[in-house]
Amino acid sequence: MPLYEHVMIARQDLSNAQAEGLVEHFASVLADNGGTLVNSEYWGLKTMAYKINKNRKGHYAFLRTDAPAPAVLEMERLMRLHDDVMRVLTVKVDAHAEGPSVQMQKREERGDRRR
Repeated sequence: MPLYEHVMIARQDLSNAQAEGLVEHFASVLADNGGTLVNSEYWGLKTMAYKINKNRKGHYAFLRTDAPAPAVLEMERLMRLHDDVMRVLTVKVDAHAEGPSVQMQKREERGDRRR
């Protein structure tokens, strides 16, 4: 099955538990349609570069999935309809990276990018 990575931004007035509950909800949508959630990371409440729906901040979540295309389309459709989700980005990848994402790594672990 194809591999995907998703980044979701939820409204700032949600609690951390509610934002993580959204991830679990959309993981169950994938499972119902034949896909699996490989890994998920909650990045926390972050300030955005510009306002979206009068919100300056948003709860960011990162999902790595292994799912067929119809399952991903259904999950994206439900994310767009959900009132608490402001933005979604989905990218098809060849392979999932090992370990935590760049957002979750400490600065010392990232290496020097100036080369």
